[in-house]
Amino acid sequence: MKTAIIGLPMVGKTSLFTILTGVHEASRVGTQEVRVGVTKVPDDRVDALAKLYEPPKITFATVEYMDFPSISKETLREPSYLASLRVADALAHVLRVFASDTVPHEKGSVDPVRDFEDVETELILSDLMVVEKRMERVDKDRKKTKNPELDHEFALLERLKAELEANRALRGLEFSADDEKRIRGFQFLSQKPMLLVLNVDESDAPRMHEVEQQYRAGAFANKPGTAVTAICGKIEAELAELSAEEAAEYMASYGLKGSGLQRMISATYALLGLMSFLTAGETEVRAWTIPMNSKAVHAAGAIHSDFEKKFIRAEVVNWKALIEHDGYPGVRDKGLLRLEGKEYIVKDGDVLVIRHS
Repeated sequence: MKTAIIGLPMVGKTSLFTILTGVHEASRVGTQEVRVGVTKVPDDRVDALAKLYEPPKITFATVEYMDFPSISKETLREPSYLASLRVADALAHVLRVFASDTVPHEKGSVDPVRDFEDVETELILSDLMVVEKRMERVDKDRKKTKNPELDHEFALLERLKAELEANRALRGLEFSADDEKRIRGFQFLSQKPMLLVLNVDESDAPRMHEVEQQYRAGAFANKPGTAVTAICGKIEAELAELSAEEAAEYMASYGLKGSGLQRMISATYALLGLMSFLTAGETEVRAWTIPMNSKAVHAAGAIHSDFEKKFIRAEVVNWKALIEHDGYPGVRDKGLLRLEGKEYIVKDGDVLVIRHS
């Protein structure tokens, strides 16, 4: 799952990407030069299980980020930029909330709501061009031959066009499974889930959660497929240079309970519709990434394709129970270890042992 970090010039997005992933070199994605990096998803459950089993190998879930060149009307007219951006599964739009005399804003003032709306409008216009071009093609084909499938697609495109012409993003629409399949190949930009990352001033760091809630309940309220989180890039840059103990003291000096980047990573993971189940033992403790509401048989396939093909049962226990009762013997004695079949919906934080033939 790929998340594209986008934003206007001088908002701090590239610095955030570097701190997130440690990647400095650019690479090519599609036809666009971008930087690609992977970062682990913070997970207290993995840490707790690792303390219990002390395995030689500990593996966290990961999120892949792509740092794109600054977004603008010009870049969103470039086919190469659009083609590369469309491969992303979600967008993380970094919005500048901090003021700076030394780092001027390209529009002369700091206004994150305006910046969001400007970029959103460009994404919508880009999608509208795709829809209108496809409608022309489908309409020509409909005139040549009678085909109910073409009629259905044209009606669907008319629905998309109406939404886009009203300056509304496609992520606000709901589709049937068949219609979702029909439009999937277009990879519409305004349909992609979006995380709004508020990059706040150092002076606002102590009230970061308040700022986040202010925008979440205010200007960015009731936006489907959209989440809001706040970070302070300047503080995160400092934290990246400190040991864990020094970082904890530094955050405490600002009244912060945790890293803003960790919240950003967790918010990205949730926005992508992902969750983690766990496996734990003396050889490895690991978080496995699956879509929310996945069945046990598909979770088994995340570990190994043969486990999905030859699935029999899954032994399931909540991670907290495993910690509280010192491992599998304890949860078995308490009757907390369940046997579940293929159709069981795996819950976030389940620890699984897969039985297979």
